[in-house]
Amino acid sequence: MNNIQKYRFVCTLTFGDIYGQIIVWLITITVSLAAALALMGARRPVYALVTVGLVVLLSLPFLLFAFVTTLLNHIEVMPFEPGTKMQPIPGNVSQQQPVQATN
Repeated sequence: MNNIQKYRFVCTLTFGDIYGQIIVWLITITVSLAAALALMGARRPVYALVTVGLVVLLSLPFLLFAFVTTLLNHIEVMPFEPGTKMQPIPGNVSQQQPVQATN
């Protein structure tokens, strides 16, 4: 179990990586609401609610899969030597990079 201390786990995920996925999902929700409004004029407005519910219910697993796979693709496992100092990368506090020690 001591071998896990020799590796460093870093998540390099940024908002720009999932921005497109969020936009696509918002478009999907907007289209489903437009379809629901179109069906509201029908004889049975329950169909409109069922349409929105079905679209949201069927799109959520795909959205979750896209988020999880994107997150897993941005996790880095890097070897780490105990004597190495770490310095934050500018712009992202959670990421660090090794720095040469000056003695």
